[in-house]
Amino acid sequence: MHLYNAWLPPPIAEQTARERESFARVLRSVKEAYRSDDPESVYCTLRWIDVIDLFVKAKSEVDLEDVAALVELGLELFHTSRNKLYAQVRWGSILVKVLNRYRKKLSLKIQWRPFYETLVSTHFTRNTGPEGWTLRQRHFQIVTSLVRCCRRFFPPGSASEIWSEFGSFLENPWHNSSFEGAGFVRLFLPVNIDNQDFFSLNWIQMCIDQWDSIPNCSFWNCQWAAIVARVIKKCSFINWDCFLPALFTKYLNMFEVPVANGSGSYPFSVDVPRYTRFLFSHKTVTPAKAIAKSIVYLLKPGSSAQQHFERLVNLLEQYYHPSNGGRWTYSLERFLFHLVLTFQKRLQREQLSEDDSRQAEFYLGPSERTSFVNVVLKLIERGQYSKHENLSETVAEATSILSYVEPSLVLPFLESRFLMALETMTATHQLKAAMTSVAFSSRSLFFTSLSVSPVKTDGVGGADGFIDLLMISLSNALLGMDANDPPKTLATMQLIGSIFSNLATLEDNVDQLSLMPAICISEWLDEFLCRLFSLLLHLEPSSVVNEGLHSSATSGTFLVDDGPYYFCMLEVLLGRLSKSLYNQALRKISKFVTTNILPGAIAEVGLLCCACVHSNPEEAVIHLIEPLLSSVISSLKGTPTTGFGGSGISNASVCSKVKPTLSPALETAIDYQLKVLSVAISYGGPSLLRYKELFKEAITSAFDSPSWEVNGAGVHVLRSLLGSLVLYYPIDQYKCVLRHPAAAALEEWINAKEYIDCKPFVVPKWHIPNNEEVDFANELLNLHFESALDDLLRICQTKMHSDPGNEKEHLMVTLLRVDSSLQGVLSCLPDFRPLSRNGMDEDPGHIPFLIAGASGASVGSVKLREKAAEIINVACKYLLEEKSDDSILMLLVIRIMDALGNYGGAEYDEWSNHRQAWKLESAAIVEPSINFIISSHSKGKRRPRWALIDKAYMHSTWRSSQSSYHLFRTTGNISPSDHLILLIDNLLTLSLHNYETVRTLAGKALLKMMKRWPTMISKCVLALAENLGHPNSPEHAVLGSCAVLSSQTVLKHLTMEPKSFSSFVLGILSSSHHESLKAQKAINELFVKFNIHFGGVSKSILRTSAIHSDGPDFADLVSQIGCMSFESTNLHWRYNLMANRVLLLLAMASRNDPSSSSKILSETAGHFLKNLKSQLPQTRLLAISALNTLLKESPYKMSALEHPGSAGDFQGHKKSSLEGALSQIFQEEGFFSETLSSLSHVHITADAENTTSRNHGSSSFQSLADKSITLFYFDFSSSWPRTPSWISLLGSDTFYSNFARIFKRLFQECGMPVLSALRNSLEEFSNAKERSKQCVAAEALAGVLHSDVSGLLEAWDSWMMDQLQNVILAPSVESIPEWAACIRYAVTGKGKRGTNIPVLRQKIMNCLAAPLPPTVTTTVVAKRFAFLSAALIEVSPPRMSVAEMQLHETLLKELVCNMSHSSAQVREAIGVTLSVLCSNIRLYSSSSDCHSLAGDSVRIGDSNWDQFLVERASELAVNIQNATQSEKMEIPTETSPDSSQVDGNSEDDVKWMETLFHFIISSLKSGRSSYMLDLIVRLLHPVISLQETSNKDLSTLAKAAFELLKWRILWGPNLQNAVLLILSSANDSNWRTRSAALTFLRTFMYRHTFILSYAEKQQIWRTVEKLLLDNQVEVREHAAAVLAGLMKGGDKNLAEEFRGRAYRDAYAIQKNRKQRKLGSSQSIASIHGAVLALAACVLSVPYDMPSWLPEHVTLLAHFVGEPSPVKSTVTKAVAEFRRTHADTWNFQKDSFTEEQLEVLADTSSSSSYFA
Repeated sequence: MHLYNAWLPPPIAEQTARERESFARVLRSVKEAYRSDDPESVYCTLRWIDVIDLFVKAKSEVDLEDVAALVELGLELFHTSRNKLYAQVRWGSILVKVLNRYRKKLSLKIQWRPFYETLVSTHFTRNTGPEGWTLRQRHFQIVTSLVRCCRRFFPPGSASEIWSEFGSFLENPWHNSSFEGAGFVRLFLPVNIDNQDFFSLNWIQMCIDQWDSIPNCSFWNCQWAAIVARVIKKCSFINWDCFLPALFTKYLNMFEVPVANGSGSYPFSVDVPRYTRFLFSHKTVTPAKAIAKSIVYLLKPGSSAQQHFERLVNLLEQYYHPSNGGRWTYSLERFLFHLVLTFQKRLQREQLSEDDSRQAEFYLGPSERTSFVNVVLKLIERGQYSKHENLSETVAEATSILSYVEPSLVLPFLESRFLMALETMTATHQLKAAMTSVAFSSRSLFFTSLSVSPVKTDGVGGADGFIDLLMISLSNALLGMDANDPPKTLATMQLIGSIFSNLATLEDNVDQLSLMPAICISEWLDEFLCRLFSLLLHLEPSSVVNEGLHSSATSGTFLVDDGPYYFCMLEVLLGRLSKSLYNQALRKISKFVTTNILPGAIAEVGLLCCACVHSNPEEAVIHLIEPLLSSVISSLKGTPTTGFGGSGISNASVCSKVKPTLSPALETAIDYQLKVLSVAISYGGPSLLRYKELFKEAITSAFDSPSWEVNGAGVHVLRSLLGSLVLYYPIDQYKCVLRHPAAAALEEWINAKEYIDCKPFVVPKWHIPNNEEVDFANELLNLHFESALDDLLRICQTKMHSDPGNEKEHLMVTLLRVDSSLQGVLSCLPDFRPLSRNGMDEDPGHIPFLIAGASGASVGSVKLREKAAEIINVACKYLLEEKSDDSILMLLVIRIMDALGNYGGAEYDEWSNHRQAWKLESAAIVEPSINFIISSHSKGKRRPRWALIDKAYMHSTWRSSQSSYHLFRTTGNISPSDHLILLIDNLLTLSLHNYETVRTLAGKALLKMMKRWPTMISKCVLALAENLGHPNSPEHAVLGSCAVLSSQTVLKHLTMEPKSFSSFVLGILSSSHHESLKAQKAINELFVKFNIHFGGVSKSILRTSAIHSDGPDFADLVSQIGCMSFESTNLHWRYNLMANRVLLLLAMASRNDPSSSSKILSETAGHFLKNLKSQLPQTRLLAISALNTLLKESPYKMSALEHPGSAGDFQGHKKSSLEGALSQIFQEEGFFSETLSSLSHVHITADAENTTSRNHGSSSFQSLADKSITLFYFDFSSSWPRTPSWISLLGSDTFYSNFARIFKRLFQECGMPVLSALRNSLEEFSNAKERSKQCVAAEALAGVLHSDVSGLLEAWDSWMMDQLQNVILAPSVESIPEWAACIRYAVTGKGKRGTNIPVLRQKIMNCLAAPLPPTVTTTVVAKRFAFLSAALIEVSPPRMSVAEMQLHETLLKELVCNMSHSSAQVREAIGVTLSVLCSNIRLYSSSSDCHSLAGDSVRIGDSNWDQFLVERASELAVNIQNATQSEKMEIPTETSPDSSQVDGNSEDDVKWMETLFHFIISSLKSGRSSYMLDLIVRLLHPVISLQETSNKDLSTLAKAAFELLKWRILWGPNLQNAVLLILSSANDSNWRTRSAALTFLRTFMYRHTFILSYAEKQQIWRTVEKLLLDNQVEVREHAAAVLAGLMKGGDKNLAEEFRGRAYRDAYAIQKNRKQRKLGSSQSIASIHGAVLALAACVLSVPYDMPSWLPEHVTLLAHFVGEPSPVKSTVTKAVAEFRRTHADTWNFQKDSFTEEQLEVLADTSSSSSYFA
């Protein structure tokens, strides 16, 4: 049994045993409800889902066989209801919960393919049903969650099936299907025991190669990182060592951090389609969780993963420092969080594992644990004082968890950090962070100090030091309580609560195990209370106190509002005090409470008293409650009374004109005391009985008082008193009952998962009301509930008051008494009895039992609740007639109706708002599952007993709210009682009230009742829908109706109920007569909500005929709505739009039903085709969405056999059902020209900067609400383009692929007649002047070219080819983007992976490849290349035909010859096209062996094309550099005769080079570089050497290429080539080239640190060191900066050698200088070089103080007297050193000797403020 159920109040705990049988009964009922021959019966099973959920949430004990049967039945139901999304969502969500709960206990075999088919048919095909997008979104989330739960049950062989299924998606990395493929592999690939034999080293290598194929794409990285992490975790038998360098290189580079002043994010990330990103969501840019998981599971004894991890952390740690925050902080914080969490999980699994010994060799031993903690401590140290709230919190939690693993490392660090924070009192956030860390780790500090086997620490003061640390923190905590610093005060209270939660008791005798030698508890307690009282006296309320009836007693200040720490601390402290200490505290508190009136701290003082009473009710009642009660009664004695409170005596004459009042001071004092009292008695229980009479007197006097404030305070007291008498709540919750076996002074904490029934004294004591308490509660109900109801009836029936003011007051006090009584007893007052269908009262014995639960002892009777309902009904009618404008009375009546009708609702609200639930997750009171300090490990987290009792109490509250909530669903023959129906009718009226607050509250109460009694929904919907359609409905009635109708409860119901559905739809559509803007807005929002939550319509609606039901039948409904959707009806355009939308939804819903006629469909399709030429732009857009959905069949499309050539004969074609209706319409005269013209108005071409590429053009004139009606949310896989868009020179187009698709579908549906009707308009629009008309022509032509209809080839030959050539040759520029998109659409590959070739692709390509006439303008030349690049992107290289390959070769030759073209625009186009061509050729040649040579054999001159490019580039780079050099020299006066020719040549060289740079840039931007890396690497030298030339454009391009290259990771031979090329550039004769090579090296080393060999690194170091002595100052300084960077994260040995050398060289120079050996041998460069080397060493450790640093920095300071540039280097370096070490200088200066400090002081000029 679960701990929370075992700890329920005894009367409930006994009943939980019946839940096993109850669950079995529910399962039987589900099986009976489902009939496998009737798929619709799925809907009958849905009502049981909430009931099953109840058992899961209640953690009930049920039979495993039943659970397994439920899962199997659920999966069957899930798969049979494939196109019933709503049913799948409901069943899927419950299956996910059940599988997550029982996954380890079940053994099932579940097939993966049905899930994949469900996903594909719902989300990855064009067959989108009518369901709204929130439902689709939910559906996708549920199916994917379900797949994740079921993965562990996939049978053997699934992994290889899944890989072969989705592996084929990945063959073309530049097609969007590869993103889908990666998403599916990540989702489905199982690594359970059955499938582990699939994973091998070859497979992993294949994965990593696949991962490389798309660089710099965060979506791609997330998918593969997750796949690899899963395999690493589960397949421990694989030896990963050979993959570590590659993996860590990827992990390092996935953190997008700024390296060496670079940017912190990928300059061009690959564009992943929105729907793919949305479906396979990846929350963050960096998959920190997957990286952390991989790293933790890679660690194994003897593996080199630990060294790799250490290097990774060395590189990343600097970004954790507070001064280096940025966008990347979030992913770094998650990385640290998951590292520690996964490490803890792994240790727990290994320590508790009963696995075979085969696994044990991979377990982490003590040395592995130590080295891991050591590395993570670096990150913790950097991030502890981060300004990023989450990071500092995560650091504290990480410290706490690791302190249980390696206390000897973590605790000394924690201690030194805390003491440091105490000394730097100026930075309060540091102190707060340090206190939080101590609070989170207090338990491990105690264990280390007190356990039997203390840990030996080499740290500060050892184990005893830790106790001192806790004492210091306790005494400092008193100073931390400060009303002006809320965060620090709350951290302090958390610390005190945490420390005392650990201690078993607090005694004040010194002989006992003296825990706290440093302080005497009694004195500490006195001081603590003084500080606390002073804090309370100085508190200011956080907001103006809410002056209303419903202000809660506890609207407090930050102590109450910002977290539970205050109350928690008081409860724990007072619960742990010994008797004498408790009495000492109680006396002080009593004195404070009775002598101070603090209206600003009511809640705080109340909770202080409450904690005292909870800890020891008998004592506290005497010292706190009695004085407060007496004080209130004496204050109220002698004040004027009204007699409304139940006493019946009134000393103020009722008809007197003067209203009696209290003085403000007295009113405030009484209000304060009553409210404090109300909070204080919450847990009083039986000890309050001795003051029965006093309580009765105080409450009656409060209600009799003429002051509203005092009446309101009386409400709180009555409510609290009733609650504390009749409810179940834990007592003695904070006392310690279990001492820890390893340390007697500490309390043992409990793990809920390992609960065993063997320790009865651990079970909490509950307050079970005794007879006396129940009698007193009944007496109070008589006084203030029953008699108040009689008063209420009397007022309403006899109208006893002549003065309306008095009447209002009397009504209000009476209603308050009723309300507070109901709020006090909650569900202890029995519920109404439901009626059986035959009108009889249901006998309580017949109502079945579901789960156990009750909130307290039963008081009152059903009759009492029924009487209340009848009288409130009378009162409500009276108020609506007499006082309908008095909102306060109305709200009170609604609250009472809510409490009467929604039985258990108040408990549910309390449970869901439980303020203290989240404090239980605070790390301060969680002991992790692993504890190496005392070697005790458990299955889950351990918490203090009081925290678990709190959870059990909340569980009990939840159970009491749910125990009878679902009962009516279980038997079909129960209906709500008549009293409930009265309440519902009244609430229905009030939900249309003219005050918004009244409407809102009534609507909420009404919805809760409808949810519980679904039979009532239909009645309410009919009534509310009538209000919408009724011509005379006032505005407030419309607003109220919309508010209720737009709720989920109602919208879900519409799916099932035909009558409600039709009245709802017709109600909305016939509401256009309402003129108020508010009403129209509400109706519009309601319609949009209906759209996005639309769940389809039930089949019963489609089958209804007028005979069987009183609603209209389906065909009538369709025609009724069809009439509204024509423009001839003078409806407002938005209503026309709504009618069209509903028509579309109905048509789509009927399509899935075999019995419905095709007439409806064809009429609807015809209707929307006509709407394409509608005058209303929104209606046109909706028509486009509609036709895309309705045009389904393609009888005229060529079959695979008919492809090119055969014309095929039409006889065999089955005609489309829509063809007749459609062809009639489009053959009307001028149909297409009108349509094209009206569609062209939708194309609004804005300036390029305002439109994003591929946004839906309607944005400019559509509001968001209209958009959600016109657009189906998911155009899904059909969303085009199917390849990433990255070519910027195509500009932003307004080409809408869904327009193109309509023409394509229409053509396929109706054949060649469409083309002949369209031809003239198409030709006319193609040649139009306006861009918008050309856009439409481009879309229509694209659709036709891509349609593959029989007869298309003839049409191409006869006129389409000429049409396309005209487009290419047309001189107009602005419509280029649209025509490029048209060509791209026309050649797009078909099928999911884009591998099927459209019929006309080759012809279109040939047409583009045909040479242009020589006379054309350069824009036409550029246009042709742009079109070519657009077409080539769509080719699938692995599947290229021979013809396509030949075309590639021809074009390649043409492009290479034109690289020096005179126009910049053409050069860019050539560069882009070249990159697409070459990458296609490369991928083609790499994808299969048979044509491996074909691609690279394209020869230009004597060499291959790539060889040619490289050689020519190297040659021209030198020429351009030389030209730049000679320009800078003096030009001699006489010019040589051939200089002009040289000039011309050099200009051509520059142009050729520009084209090459365009080629490099677009290769890198497009993500296609993976297949051309060898070529790009060989072009590195030109890029580096041409950063600075006299030609600005060339240099700009070189810099752009340079920035992109910095992000590129290189592997294998390419990496070795790159190193050689960079090093040769670093030795170039031109100093600018040397400097650029250094810039490149800095990022290059960071990116490749894991994969460069030691020899290569050494070479790089040597080269950079040599440049310290360069003759150019800039190069020297640059080299020093690079070295400082290399030392931060580079190779330790190399860094150490360099430091040693730097120190020796500088020291030798210094020594020579001292001996005045100023020979000429020492050049400035060599001295400057030596000083720069020193400076680099100093700056490489910005925040630390390693042992070598003082000597280095002092030696550096000695050079301050040298001439410039040495002097400036020294002063800058020392200033920077001082700046970065300023925070911790107080400690770090101890590392220096006196002389060293003097030298440093001399260096920094005296003008410094800190000198």
